[in-house]
Amino acid sequence: MPKLLHIEFDRLKKMLLELSAVVEGSLRKAVVAIERRDAVLAQEVIRGDLEIDRREVHLEEECLKILALHQPVATDLRYIVAVLKLNNDLERIGDLSVNVAESTLGLADRPEPATPAEIYEMAEKALEMVRKALDSLIQLDAQQARLVLAADDEIDALNRRMFALARQGMHAEPAYLDGHAHFLRVSSDLERIADHATNIAKDVIYMMEGQIVRHRTKDILAEMRKAKADQAP
Repeated sequence: MPKLLHIEFDRLKKMLLELSAVVEGSLRKAVVAIERRDAVLAQEVIRGDLEIDRREVHLEEECLKILALHQPVATDLRYIVAVLKLNNDLERIGDLSVNVAESTLGLADRPEPATPAEIYEMAEKALEMVRKALDSLIQLDAQQARLVLAADDEIDALNRRMFALARQGMHAEPAYLDGHAHFLRVSSDLERIADHATNIAKDVIYMMEGQIVRHRTKDILAEMRKAKADQAP
């Protein structure tokens, strides 16, 4: 790799990791805000989205500039493509964190309905998936990225459970219809955040191995189960 391109890549990586840290921080605040129904913290998340958008645009511009000036090929080109995709997923996690914060504002002054335990569980699992996906990015660890893919089914199951609970709540407690609708929206947003975490994990695998796994999640999970079985005594 030419020295100048190497310098540009180091700068890209720094920008990507900085964006990752800001996005993870925003999601953490959104999770705490919904768990506490904290309107002040929710407003912080909403205000902070402008910074995420600014960083996302800047990073995309830098990627496009490198493509135009250096015309990278092979592994270098793969790296730029992966960064562009990661950049988009991070920005979307930021947007969805804002959605959770906005739902928090709708719930902040409502003692009822009670927050379902599934919301707490989904929030913590989604946050953990994002954290592990970003750790796999920082460490350039494709194996850790695969573990993120394995966790997505749990979030999907909880989301289906929340839809059932919300329907029941809307029928049983029509006075709290808006509250149940907010929980339904939060559940959907958390499920989508988990999906973006899996996208980041897939992009890390692509970055490290050159393997497009976007539509091969089931195959990867089967390979992981087989490898685990083969290692068993």
